[in-house]
Amino acid sequence: MIASERWGLPESQFWLRGERPATAVQRDPDTGGAHVYGHAEAVRVLGDPRSYSSNTSRLQPQMQEFVEGDLLQWDPPEHTKLRRLVSRAFTPKVVAGLEPRITEITRELLDRAGDRLDLVADVAHPLPSIVIAELLGVPADERDLFTGWVDVALGGTEPGGSDSDPEQRTRTAVAMFRKLRDYLTEHADERRAHPREDLLTRLVEAEVDDVRLTRAEVAHFATSLLIAGHLTTTMLLGNTVLCLDAHPEHQARARTDRRALPAVIEESLRLLSPFASVARVTTAEVELGGQRIPADRPVSVWLGAANRDPRRFPDPDVFDPARDPNPHLGFGRGVHFCLGAPLARLEGEVVLGQLLDRFPGFGTVPEDPPRFRGHPSLTGVQRLPLRAV
Repeated sequence: MIASERWGLPESQFWLRGERPATAVQRDPDTGGAHVYGHAEAVRVLGDPRSYSSNTSRLQPQMQEFVEGDLLQWDPPEHTKLRRLVSRAFTPKVVAGLEPRITEITRELLDRAGDRLDLVADVAHPLPSIVIAELLGVPADERDLFTGWVDVALGGTEPGGSDSDPEQRTRTAVAMFRKLRDYLTEHADERRAHPREDLLTRLVEAEVDDVRLTRAEVAHFATSLLIAGHLTTTMLLGNTVLCLDAHPEHQARARTDRRALPAVIEESLRLLSPFASVARVTTAEVELGGQRIPADRPVSVWLGAANRDPRRFPDPDVFDPARDPNPHLGFGRGVHFCLGAPLARLEGEVVLGQLLDRFPGFGTVPEDPPRFRGHPSLTGVQRLPLRAV
């Protein structure tokens, strides 16, 4: 069972080791806020943006400059307007049209890696960054620089640095966000003058009720898409392969019938949720799970724990792709449901299908085990050596 393996998992993700939260909602004595672990309580928070705001930057002044255009930080009605504009550019048709290119890139990456590979370094990390960079229209000769900024922003440390100092990690991440924002703003300005067939141009030209995105909104949305889309797919792929390695019967079933892959991915998203938590801020005093939380207090919604709530999921620590229904929160819920979810699911199906096509079987390497990320809000592997079996 996946939950029995620690592999360096963050201590805050105790539910991955089969431990249960004492209550569905726990007060945080340091902040006066709360931690939400229950599924029903998480759904309530995510579905009530009036009481639980997504604009957490007001508690983090150093991040205030990145709010404009960041869908993750806006609440309705402003969020509704911005999402409508963005949805005009990032349509299901656009995503579906990417499948041939995703397949081509995956084959190239697997060819380069050979029979024994690190799934993260060789495929799961480069694939989504290449796909999104091409989607945005980033020049090929600038892609390494571009994705290097993303890696540092996600990790919060310079290459070779330490992530033990949270303040330094935040300062480093902010610096990288600025580089990404300035870079994408420059390219968005260029698209206004010289349109192309790419997502940046579609964002620049998107219009609803005679309203267009501002320069900052285009740049910040593109940055959010890049970071969220890149990281979600990387972790989704590694986590799903871990599940198939731990359960060879499901790997064999998917090999026989590829129609099983979507359910495998959904159950992986539940059992090993890539974004383990999301943050909200109370706008007024609220009552949740028997706890009273004052206004302007942080609320951490632990999606990873909610997805293992035994009140909602029978045998929550068991990997069961036949689970039906499977109302997991791996991509969030409510107005902030992940806009890039269809792309992440598509990339997952393509890569898993290619692995099943290429290898009669694949598994982890006992003498070189997987290593999980250390960030408490992320569930995913940093390294995942695989070999054909």
